[in-house]
Amino acid sequence: MATIPKDEIQTLDSKVVYQNRWMTVREDRIGREDGYRGIYGVVDKPDFVVVIALDGDDVYLVEQYRYPVKGRHLEFPQGAKEGSDTFDALKVAQAELQEECGLLASDWQYVGEQFLAYGMCSQRYHIFVAKDLTSTAQNLEEEEQGLTVHKLPLAEVKARIVNGELMDSTTCNAFGLATLKGFI
Repeated sequence: MATIPKDEIQTLDSKVVYQNRWMTVREDRIGREDGYRGIYGVVDKPDFVVVIALDGDDVYLVEQYRYPVKGRHLEFPQGAKEGSDTFDALKVAQAELQEECGLLASDWQYVGEQFLAYGMCSQRYHIFVAKDLTSTAQNLEEEEQGLTVHKLPLAEVKARIVNGELMDSTTCNAFGLATLKGFI
């Protein structure tokens, strides 16, 4: 399969069409060396983290209402750091685990990073496995009210992924990559 050289597609113009504290949507006019001209919509969001909190053969997930799909769904704890400070993936992961699950971990292992949906979005996420857990208080953000924590056997999580009950692609991918790399 032929590859398109990185510099073959040029950004001719770019304009922000929507922006809030969580994302920027921009429209880029693009051009290729062969004369093609088009428009590409891009969603820019800050990088985020996903935490697989393991306690023996069990793992912690959170369930919360997700407005775009109008339902409550299970997922691994995840979140981003807003603002202009430097993104430190481990610090964000530690904060998210404590905020969402009320857990601290003394053993952190980095699994890897993935793009969320690189056909439309620049966002990537960093996957961590957290072990040696201790309980502390949750510190939910306003948008996370109603979030509940669930401790499930790994085998049940795998079964829920296989049968389509667990549908968060980031959670499914993080579980799969951590499993393939031997972290789970």
